[in-house]
This record gives sequence, structure tokens and C-alpha cells, in this order.
Amino acid sequence: MRAVGSSIPRFDAQDKVTGQALYPGDIHMPGQLHMKILWPDQVPARITRFDVSKALAAPGVVAVLAADDVPVNEYGLIMPDQEVLVGRVGGLVRSIIDQVALVIAESEEQAEAALDLIEIEYEPLPGVYSIEEALAPEAPLVHPEKGDSNVLLSYRIRLGDVEKAFAEADVIVERTYRTHPQEHAYLQPEAGLGFVRPDGKIEVIVGGQWMHEDREQIAHALALPEDQIVVRYPPIGGAFGGREDMSVQIVLALAAQKTGRPVKIQWSRGESIRGHHKRHAMIARAKWAAAKDGRLLAAEIDVSTDAGAYAYTSTKVLGNLTLACLGPYEIPNVKVDSRTVYTNNIAAGAFRGFGGPQGHFIAEMQMNHLAEALGMDPVELRMKNLWREGSRLATRSVLPPGVTVRETLAACARDAGWEETDAGWQRPRVEDLPAAITPVHRAFSLDAAGGRKARGIGIATSFKNVGFSLGYVDESWATVELHGAGAIERVVVHHAGADVGQGAHTVMRQFAADFIGVPLDKIELIADDTDHTLNSGSSSASRMTFMAGNAIRGAAEEALRLWREEEERPAIATYRYVPRPTTPYDPETGEADPNIAYGYCTQAAEVEVDLDTGHITVLNLWNVTDVGRAVNPAMVRGQIYGAVAQSIGWTLLEDLKYDRGQVLTDRLSTYLVPTVLDTAIHIAPDFLENPDPQGPLGARGMGEMPFIPTAPAIVAAVHDATGIWFDELPLTPERVAMRLKEVGIEDQD
Repeated sequence: MRAVGSSIPRFDAQDKVTGQALYPGDIHMPGQLHMKILWPDQVPARITRFDVSKALAAPGVVAVLAADDVPVNEYGLIMPDQEVLVGRVGGLVRSIIDQVALVIAESEEQAEAALDLIEIEYEPLPGVYSIEEALAPEAPLVHPEKGDSNVLLSYRIRLGDVEKAFAEADVIVERTYRTHPQEHAYLQPEAGLGFVRPDGKIEVIVGGQWMHEDREQIAHALALPEDQIVVRYPPIGGAFGGREDMSVQIVLALAAQKTGRPVKIQWSRGESIRGHHKRHAMIARAKWAAAKDGRLLAAEIDVSTDAGAYAYTSTKVLGNLTLACLGPYEIPNVKVDSRTVYTNNIAAGAFRGFGGPQGHFIAEMQMNHLAEALGMDPVELRMKNLWREGSRLATRSVLPPGVTVRETLAACARDAGWEETDAGWQRPRVEDLPAAITPVHRAFSLDAAGGRKARGIGIATSFKNVGFSLGYVDESWATVELHGAGAIERVVVHHAGADVGQGAHTVMRQFAADFIGVPLDKIELIADDTDHTLNSGSSSASRMTFMAGNAIRGAAEEALRLWREEEERPAIATYRYVPRPTTPYDPETGEADPNIAYGYCTQAAEVEVDLDTGHITVLNLWNVTDVGRAVNPAMVRGQIYGAVAQSIGWTLLEDLKYDRGQVLTDRLSTYLVPTVLDTAIHIAPDFLENPDPQGPLGARGMGEMPFIPTAPAIVAAVHDATGIWFDELPLTPERVAMRLKEVGIEDQD
């Protein structure tokens, strides 16, 4: 049996379900100290008094560290615009994500008690807390040292003649869309352990998504050579992009260096919610035009995102959103203006979909509005305009081969009851849907009054880039060792790609077994520290399966050559995989070849809306994702289930609340994430396998794709049920009920 294509159980499953796997918070060392962080309580503000002497004299306290203790007090994944610690007279607090000072003590309780002994006073400063405030004339500047604007970065795309196309159009749709921040809410809050090893290196055990990048940022802040830092990833309790930026990595290394003893930290859920970045809030104004036969003629979009107080990956997210807001459609005339702006909110950064959910919400909602204005079936309208092999992007580059968005749309539409007739695609009537795919409604507390229900169906499609983009030189290193005498008895694979719960380490083993032609039980994987691996890049951008598979294939092929032709024992080969180059947006026209490859996903949703309470139940969610090649089909389905649940949460339930930079929903009793009873009652996790020409054995990355089209599909279904369009997320029962009341539906019998 070949390993690739088989639903092999994850190698770490037993340890995780039995509790034997040790996550960062489970790891301890003899003589360890405990660290607590002093967080700011005013935003924005300047520190006018800062005295740690009482805290330093408190029982059990070993050290109190602040800004002056950091050798190079700056960090940042894209640009170093944030201080490691801001605690000093004159220090600036821009956001509650800032860390003021560290207390390191013999016990966690002693460290916690000493926090209250730090004497600190603030001078409040004027702030900006929304995109509109940040862009207003004379707005207070979050980073005055960067110039006279809060705009961190802007892009533009220009193609054709938009004004001429609007003048000639039969239908024009103009709408404003808003999406909201989202908390990652991974199971494992930030935790870790830092210590100085006998060889003098500082080791940090932590959860992350790119251990070599973590090492680079730690070394920079501590002014040490990178080879003096070792980062180790034990099992990681979820990430979704939320561990791509620094949290406790640098401060753990700093504390270990300063005290000479192991130092442990464990964040509470409240600290986690305030201490790491969020999904970007977005505002967009969109104006699209079409001919009466359904051909798209023009798209004009102005979109802004809230970067929060620091850059994190906002510039990269904006790059993806700038293209995603046009959807997977051939549009001959395009005008896009996009920007991301600093505010005094928690920083925004990577989150599953990476700009795709916000961008496709704009594009797919515009397609739904156009379909209604034209009196055309939404699948038919999409089919008239979707990309195909050889299509050109609005950036003037030809799409990479393997364009299968039409296949995903057709398959999903058929699954959900659409029919392709001589007159084109025809939407099913909800009452005609087969009973077998209309599940029994669950009982909820909001249903106690037995309210009136309305059902509807909607559909949306999407694409997602695979790999880093816009000129970044992507890479992934792997080493393969073949051991044995006459036959290969043992294979050791070195690859640093982080497994953040998605099963990447199992997939790497499956690839290696197939490339080398040995049973899976002969494969050993070394993937947990920077001492024994080379840079693999981040577990993000839907890239790890694609990049790791190609890197392991290259190393395996060379190791086999050495084994067979040179008769080396052991045969050891290292390979650096670098995909085809991409190019950045031209600053005036947006011309670019932005991405290595793409994946495609379509979803249809059937919903039931309680017309009295506003509660929305997703009855059915049909998903079709083209994964190229399913390396492990069971894990592919698991990714679909997880992405859909998380996206339904973003669409209907999760509502992160700020008040002048302070987060109000800082616990899981106030920030509600979906449980099993809040997701779709029935999910069809279907996928296609059209091999990607660039992918290892044809595989594409797919973990983000099933998140992206969920929101517009659900919103279209709600419109089908109620006749009301919602252009702002989330569709909480309160928001839906208020809108139903505005239009009078709740008063109808």
C-alpha cells in the first residue's frame, strides 16, 4: 500500500488523546523560575513614572526586567516597529498588546503579587480606535516617527477604463461591506520555558509556526549570533496564524539570559486574548458593473484594514486581500485602492485565510447582488465569468496551470441541488431539496418560544494563494538520511516545518515513504528544533504540504542516487526547494505575477432563520475543495470540518469588542466560539483531486481554503430565506433580529 493517498492515523494521535504528549505548558525543569508580564492599563499613553524597586524587594523575586534590560529593544516579523518591553520613563504604550515589564520569581504566585508593587504612572495621549478615525484629517498619529499619516502601506491595481465601462453597463451595483476582528482561540494559551544550556546556548521551548524566524528575532533582540539561540517546538495546541508573530519567545530568552536559571511562563486565557494579534477588521466600498447577459465589465473597490498598533503581517495580508477582493473572475476593467492603517487597537496579523475571507466577502457579495439585479441564477452568473486555463489576472499575469475553480463550483452546485439545463444553471427551491440532506433541526434555548422559521440556500466560490507571494523568495530545506547495509533499513528525515495540529508531520512521513519506496514504519522525522534542521519557512500561507513535499522529494532523490550510484552508507543529502519566482505589485498599475500557485474552493449553505429571535442555524454546508492530491484523505476532511466550524463562528457568532483600545471580550464566556451545536448540522466535506503541476505528487495546500467562501454563502442563504441582505458581519441573533424588525418581518403572521 502506498503511503500517499491513504488515511493513515496520525503518528502522534495516541500520545495526544491519552495525555502523554507534553505541550509547552506541561514542560518543567528543576530549579525553574516563574515569570509574569506587567501589561498596560492605559492606551495610548506615555509612562511618566516607573519604579520597580519595591517589586524587586518582594519575597521570592529574582529579577524585574524592563526596556533598558533589552540589548536591542525592537522586533517585528515584517518590520521592527515594536519594542520588546516599553517599561521606562518616557516609554510609549500604543496598545494593550504592549508588554511593560517582566517579574521573575521563585513561584508564580510571588511573581503575580510583585506585579502590583511596580509603581507606574501614565500620561494619557490622544488615540485612534477605528479605520475611519485613523484616516480622518488631523488624526493623532500612532507612529509619528513614520511620517504624517497612519497609513502603513497602500496598493493599487489599474486595468482598462473603468469609467467607460460603467457608462456602458446595463447594471451597476454599489455596496459598502464591513468585517470584524476575530480571535484565534486556540486550545493552548501561550506558554514556554527558556534556559541556558551547558554549551552556553539559550534554548527556548515554545509553540510557534516558524522556528527559524523565532530564532532570528530572539537573536536580534538579545544581540547574539543566531547559532547561540535554539528554538524547540514540542506539540502545539493550535495556531491558525496566531503564533506567527512573537509572544513569549523573546522575553523567555531574555529572562533566562539575565537570571541564569530556567524560566517558565504560562499565559491565562485573558492574557492570550490581549497578547496576540487578531484577524483584520475591514471596510470596503465596491462598485461593479455587468452587461445584461451577465458579463462582468468593471470592478472598482476601495478597501481599508485595521492593522492595529504594529505592522505584524498586515502588509502581506493586504497584498492577498488586494487581489482576493476581485474574486476568481475575468474582469476587463479594474480599479482597486487598498490600504492598511495603524490604530491603537490590538495588532492584527495572520489568521486562516490571510486576507482571503475579507476579500472574497466583497467579491462574492457583489456577485450575489449582481445576480439579483440581473434576475440571473448565481451559479450561472459565476460560470459566465470564472477563470479558466490561460486566464489573466487583473495584474496582467497569466494564471499558473491547474485552474479548477469551475470544477469546484459545478461539483458543489450539483451536490446542493442545482441543475444544469439548456437554459443554464438553475437554483433548487428549498422545498424541493431531498429530505435525506435536510437534517432534523436541533433544539436551542432560543427556540423555546417556537418561533417562525424561514429557510434559504446560497453559494460562493473562492481561491487561495499557495506559498509566500509578491516577490518574497520562498524556500524549504530538507535532509534525508538512508541507513542500512544491503537494503534501506532506516530513513531519517530532517524538516523544520511546524505541526500546529494540522498533521503536517504525518504528511511528511507519508511523502518520504513514497519517495524512497519503504514502509512508513521505517521513517523517522526530526522536526522539533533549530539545532538539527534548516529553515523550512512558516506553517502558513497554505504552503507546508506543498513546500515540505517538494523539499523532501529533492532530498530523497539525491539520497537515493548516492545510495545506488555511489554506494554511500549512510547516504545523506540536503536539498533546498525554491519555487518559481513571484513579483511585487507595480506601485502605479499593480502589474505583478503575485503568487506561486492557487487552490480553489466552493461552498453552498442551507440555513434556517428564526424570524422572531434572529437565530440562524446552518442546516447543510456543502464543500468542494480541489486539493490536487489528498496525501491523507481523513486529515483533508478534518481540515474541512475545522475550517467550516471556525468560519461559521466568524460569520454568525464571534464578536470581538473593543472600547477605546481595551478589549471587552477577554474570556471565552464573553467571546463566544462555536461548540459542536453551533456549527452546521450536516457538513459534506467533499474534495477533488486535479493534480497541481507544481505540487509534490500533485498536492496543493488546502488548510485555509474551506474557511474562505463560508460567510458569503451563508449571507446569500439568509437573503434567500428573508429577502434581506446583510453586508456586515457577524450575523449575531441580535443584529439579525434588529434588521428583521426594521423591515417589519417580525410583525408578519
